[in-house]
Amino acid sequence: MTTHQPPQTIRANGIDICYEIFGNDNAEPLLLIMGLGAQMIHWDDAFCEQLAVHGFRVIRFDNRDIGKSSHLTGGKRLTPLELLKLRFLRIPVAATYKLIDMAKDTVGLMDALGIKSAHLVGASMGGMIAQEVTLSFPERVRSLTSIMSTTGNPRVPPPTREASAMLMAPPPRSKEEFIVRFGETWKVLRAGSFPEEEALDPDRAERVFARGLNPAGVGRQLRAVLASGSRKERLRGVKTPTLVIHGTVDPLVRPEGGKDTAESIPGAKLLMIDGMGHALPMRFWPDIIRAIDKHAHGAAAQAA
Repeated sequence: MTTHQPPQTIRANGIDICYEIFGNDNAEPLLLIMGLGAQMIHWDDAFCEQLAVHGFRVIRFDNRDIGKSSHLTGGKRLTPLELLKLRFLRIPVAATYKLIDMAKDTVGLMDALGIKSAHLVGASMGGMIAQEVTLSFPERVRSLTSIMSTTGNPRVPPPTREASAMLMAPPPRSKEEFIVRFGETWKVLRAGSFPEEEALDPDRAERVFARGLNPAGVGRQLRAVLASGSRKERLRGVKTPTLVIHGTVDPLVRPEGGKDTAESIPGAKLLMIDGMGHALPMRFWPDIIRAIDKHAHGAAAQAA
């Protein structure tokens, strides 16, 4: 039986970070970094428990500006005009903070928990943060797993029109509207028929809502991604064992984003999951968990 420590808050990199630990203290430390506007509970409890059973000390946490971690201030809502200027004129987007600051949050959390180095698993923006930690603090990373993420390379195809519209939609005004929007959003992101997931969406939405929403924070996170530019050239120098996982039908970070990540990092392994969109549905867990398990424990054995 693996242990489970309930959520706690700790001071790291000048902010409060809410985190939760699954697994035994002496197991291989594995940090799960979530994506844009997504609370740590988007790493499903059972997903974390299954990783813990495979011999990991699993740590999930709320990024800055989301959930129970510190909410910052400043910045305006992103406009379509700013996106057009960025895309066609390469005019940078203004941002309150960048991905490097979120990478420092991750390292700060490790410091606060007394973890010298860990396996990093990041999804979407979390993959970008994990890449940035690997680039800026390589000695802290035992292995990197980048899921449904990208390098920031502007040549990677943009999101589908439907996924883009969802990203730019104004925030819901009530709990009821939020629950409906949550279901609609994940239906778009999953890009397929997942009745077993849709049945759980209302409860998941309730849980997210209860932990607190921060639409302005999501806007600041989006600006952080857009203002951080491309990591592609820097990634060529990565020596950390790397696994890239991506869905073949991802509407938000297109499959080319995963392929570009794997091509940019020397020796990276690429796992394309047929029929997976921009989400981690339960039916794909066995493949994902098996791949992370093999990759991280393999890296640990090589380093020993």
